[in-house]
Amino acid sequence: MSVQLTRLIEEQNKVWQRMCAIRDAAEADNRDLTAEERQNWDEAEARLTEVSGDIERLERFAQLDTVDRSQIIQAGTTPAGPVREENVDARYADAFTRYMRGGMDRLDAEQRQLLMENFSEVRAQGTTPDTAGGYLVPEGFRNVMTETMKAFGGLLGIANVITTTTGNDLPWPTNDDTGNEGAILAENTQVTELDVTVGQRKLAAHTYTSRLVRVSYQLLQDSAFNINTWLPRKLGERIGRAAAGHFCSGTGTNQPEGITTSVTIGKTGATGQVTSIIYDDLVDLEHSVDPAYRTNARYLMSDAALKMIRKLKDADNRPLWVPVPAPGFPATINGYGYTIDNKMPVPAASAKSIVFGDIAAGYIIRQVLDVQTLRLTERYADFLQVGFLGFARLDGKPDDAAAIRAYAHPAT
Repeated sequence: MSVQLTRLIEEQNKVWQRMCAIRDAAEADNRDLTAEERQNWDEAEARLTEVSGDIERLERFAQLDTVDRSQIIQAGTTPAGPVREENVDARYADAFTRYMRGGMDRLDAEQRQLLMENFSEVRAQGTTPDTAGGYLVPEGFRNVMTETMKAFGGLLGIANVITTTTGNDLPWPTNDDTGNEGAILAENTQVTELDVTVGQRKLAAHTYTSRLVRVSYQLLQDSAFNINTWLPRKLGERIGRAAAGHFCSGTGTNQPEGITTSVTIGKTGATGQVTSIIYDDLVDLEHSVDPAYRTNARYLMSDAALKMIRKLKDADNRPLWVPVPAPGFPATINGYGYTIDNKMPVPAASAKSIVFGDIAAGYIIRQVLDVQTLRLTERYADFLQVGFLGFARLDGKPDDAAAIRAYAHPAT
């Protein structure tokens, strides 16, 4: 855990304790908050919101930073497993950089073999400040880039993800035997039959692309940035954003079926709660999931839905959202953890903005190998540019429908 994150968690808990002290003092005297206490509460709550938001940003960044976005292979090659010779990392990094900047023609036989036996990826922009990209060449003092970020893809981190080496349709069996029970057998009585019904679903392999982007020869030759890590990450993030939207709300027709598309509604808000929720609704939603799944249950929602929930209090006037109690412990809602994915529906009329349950049991994601890339050397040669595009083959579908339930806002 970073020093910055630890400091923020400590401040968050101090502010939280200050708010609790204000509340407890008023409850002990059985009175309302004084004007001074309200002002102190509002100031503390505002600071708590700021600190909590910073903590969530840093934690999401830490999760994204652990994703290996370099796992991309050159189109047409087959990974044969990682090379494990001494100094292979340095040699591979050199080979990959040469490939990005100059193509396969710049590589010797050993370097080509390294690329074929390992994974790689790419993306690009130009050296001049125009709408297609720019501002990448530093003026001699800055070799880092300011990047605008947005949280997405949280579902991918908690769903059941499987990787296959081929893209053929992947069937898997399903069974719901919860309505069947055994029975007492009387003496000298034949056992009656009660068959197990097995169904089947299929996962396809939809091809996602980052779309084609171009990079100038000047940038490939002269940029001070570590292009062989930054560009691959950007290609992977583009694909991730597209897939995340479908994993949350896809139709299932020529694209993944989203987790909210056909999910059973566990609780619908009362009329007027188009953009709100009450404490009792969350309790009903939690108990709409069978206890067999609640041991590993958690909430899945957008940041807008989290903001809605953070304003709720239980019957004892205690906020349902509880900040990080100590370093290493996650924030919770009503005692359950939560995951933010901004591709989830936001609170709105008839929207299923919150999913609760065992997400790993309730949703499955299939990926074929890893993200791959194409380097188009000749297509833009007359512009002195090289084209790059990334692509990945993915699918997702609800798995065990009983494992998850959704909160739906009313139509009006």
